[in-house]
Amino acid sequence: MKYTYYGQSCFQLEADGKKFLFDPFISGNPLAKHIDIKSIEADYILVSHGHGDHVADIVQIANHTNAQVIAMVEVADWITKQGVKNVTDINFGKSKFDFGSLRTVWAVHSSSNPDGSYGGNPAGFVMELEGKSIYYAGDTALTTEMKLLADLHSLDYAILPIGGHYTMDVDDALVATKYLECERVIGVHYNTFPPIQIDPEAAVAKFKRENKVLLLPAIGETIEI
Repeated sequence: MKYTYYGQSCFQLEADGKKFLFDPFISGNPLAKHIDIKSIEADYILVSHGHGDHVADIVQIANHTNAQVIAMVEVADWITKQGVKNVTDINFGKSKFDFGSLRTVWAVHSSSNPDGSYGGNPAGFVMELEGKSIYYAGDTALTTEMKLLADLHSLDYAILPIGGHYTMDVDDALVATKYLECERVIGVHYNTFPPIQIDPEAAVAKFKRENKVLLLPAIGETIEI
């Protein structure tokens, strides 16, 4: 399985011959100026919530790829109103798609759409792809709800926000690994704006001291997971 990082909380998973893009925010990210969003391919676009740093490029990418957009009901409604045709609304629980089952899970955050309309509840996702269980937390604070995921899944990777201020920070993400019983984390939602600046080397070292792995690929970098 391939993981490509596009900055902030935008990334792509390539598995089972399909491309899954999450929370597309690229053109507004000064750290991702070298990314050409017209070159991004996607079969599915998954949206955790409606904040601008998660949906800014969704209309353009969805329209040029004709990807199936998957989002919480209220965000899906807003996306449809922007002229995107291939949109599926979901809510918490398990949903079936042609790629398999998607579990939509609780996130402790807020959500509104870019026009200020109600965005419903923020969410995270658990997917089973190529025999691996992947958890994307979306934007969230640390929550004991994560312990439930360890009962339901044997997680191979957790994709967690680590920038603090609006979400978990590095220390909270370490606690989350214990709740989730997951040793390998890919960090997102950091260093894009001043309030979420971290020291990446110090963060990786902190995880290593706890015998955990924190992966922080560069923007535009693809890694095998």
